[in-house]
Amino acid sequence: MTVMMPQRHRAVAKKPMWIIVLLSMVSVVLIGAYVFPPRSYSKCYLFSSSVCTPSFKDWLPSMGRRERTDEEIISSVVIRDILSMPMPVSKSPKIALMFLTPGSLPFEKLWEKFLQGHEGRYSIYVHASREKPVHTSSLFAGRDIHSDAVVWGLISMVDAEKRLLANALEDVDNQFFVLLSDSCVPLHSFDYVYNYLMGTNTSFVDCFKDPGPHGTGRYSMEMFPEIDERDFRKGAQWFAVTRRHALMILADNLYYKKFKLYCKPAEGRNCIADEHYLPTLFNMVDPGGISNWSVTHVDWSEGKWHPRSYSAADVTYDLLKNITAIDENIHVTSDDNKLVMQKPCLWNGLKRPCYLFARKFNPEALDNLLKLFTSYTSV
Repeated sequence: MTVMMPQRHRAVAKKPMWIIVLLSMVSVVLIGAYVFPPRSYSKCYLFSSSVCTPSFKDWLPSMGRRERTDEEIISSVVIRDILSMPMPVSKSPKIALMFLTPGSLPFEKLWEKFLQGHEGRYSIYVHASREKPVHTSSLFAGRDIHSDAVVWGLISMVDAEKRLLANALEDVDNQFFVLLSDSCVPLHSFDYVYNYLMGTNTSFVDCFKDPGPHGTGRYSMEMFPEIDERDFRKGAQWFAVTRRHALMILADNLYYKKFKLYCKPAEGRNCIADEHYLPTLFNMVDPGGISNWSVTHVDWSEGKWHPRSYSAADVTYDLLKNITAIDENIHVTSDDNKLVMQKPCLWNGLKRPCYLFARKFNPEALDNLLKLFTSYTSV
């Protein structure tokens, strides 16, 4: 007799409810992101990396190096060759003194005293942006170049600098190019200045990273990808550059165009083109070729939009000797930390005085400067 065993029913396994809920939530998020992409990411819809906005690049995993534009390749090749090509050798090398001024130069007599007896070792160029200057020294007569209007903070200031460089580069004997203002005065003898500049291959361009609102805060994402925020720099406009670097400045159009379009005052970020263009350019293409400080002294200790001005009463022997003795450069960030960065001024690896010129001196200080010139410029 066959005994029938009772049939056993397999229990139905129950899936944990939390897995079902989690999968449902993930599905809803993914569908929502697909159908309703965020407005700032709409150009990256369907994850097309070729049209992603700069802010979206941080949201996606790295897609490798992007393809450079034709303009970037051209710029890279031209600047590379300028930095590596041999420069013409001059038997009579000169310093080009390039004055950027609204009109007449109040210290021509002082510069005349500084240049006296050194004919053939310097050239003078004057860019007067508002009115034709009246010259009080014969050394400056006939040295005006074609000039256009200059507006503080706009790219027209950089245009004027490039105009001066272009005129000075026409003379093959000019080997160093110094940008000066109408309020600048010399701090040393001509021989000292000449040997200081001609004795090095370094260009003196002020350059530092300021993470605050008056530094990186002025960066515009419209400059990306040619200029990344991490490469954005700040510095005083008063430079002294080698012939090689002067040529490089004129050759650049890629980075210049970005500053022309997206670095303007009173447009949210209040970007000042002449404070950021050259420091950023040099930081990107030849950071090791510059000093990171300017050889023109200026006093920002008052914390205003413009540096301290020196009146006639301020001009004393002690003031001028104190400036000439400074051998460390100082940068202060504009963020809440107010970080003070202090570094020695190294000339060919040796610690030397930082400054060859100084500003801003008021016109009435001329007589005192003339009286003190011999004493404070003695080496």
